[in-house]
Amino acid sequence: MEPEPLFDLEPAGTAGPDFAELARLPFSELMAPDWAEALSGVEAELRSVLSFLAAEEAAGRRVLPSASNVLRAFRQPLKGVRVLIVGQDPYPTPGHAVGLAFSVDAGTRPIPRSLANIYRELESDLGLPPRIHGDLGAWAEQGVLLLNRVLSVREGAAGSHRGKGWEAISTAAVTAVAGRRTADGTAAPLVAVLWGKDAESVRPLLGSTPVVASAHPSPLSASRGFFGSRPFSRVNALLREQGACPVDWEIPAVP
Repeated sequence: MEPEPLFDLEPAGTAGPDFAELARLPFSELMAPDWAEALSGVEAELRSVLSFLAAEEAAGRRVLPSASNVLRAFRQPLKGVRVLIVGQDPYPTPGHAVGLAFSVDAGTRPIPRSLANIYRELESDLGLPPRIHGDLGAWAEQGVLLLNRVLSVREGAAGSHRGKGWEAISTAAVTAVAGRRTADGTAAPLVAVLWGKDAESVRPLLGSTPVVASAHPSPLSASRGFFGSRPFSRVNALLREQGACPVDWEIPAVP
């Protein structure tokens, strides 16, 4: 089922909200209600980051992803998250970043090499065919939180928005996911997937959450432990151990 729109967007063919407009919206309109409650303690930090992005935009610097998508990871309800996959920062190539770690717009060709390596491992692990598109929205709709440590980037400048405040937001988000409890007080089912050193930095926030860790799928490191790590089958085994349903990792041929 499609999530509710975050904003009252303009009619098709017109521009969505810019970052200045985003910074002025009520907090409850920026994300799913339970995420807004969970992240209320870092509202000031989030508004500060959005104001920074508005200033970047006003200075003529293109920010990726768009304002409509920068908080997309928080559209699906917090209560439904069962897998956390931690990324670094968005793709700095125009048209690639869509607000979900590792995912790209369905029309992007070719897909980024890191994502191609993820598909290669998905086929090796579960026998699922790689797709020509890179839209991972089907995973997000099943409760897979595709969360970058830093949620924006300046066009063409990888890592350019590190240290601007996003780390506090993603830290609070990981803490909220790992801290959920069921009605009887036990930890809610969750598996964390940590690919690379940046992702490993959140491990102290995870408590007793089961972790599947390996090298990053980047072409620079995939051959040093990502290939052959079988993360998808391992995640599903750990979910079953917690009494949760496994994820259907198959990406639809047409998103």
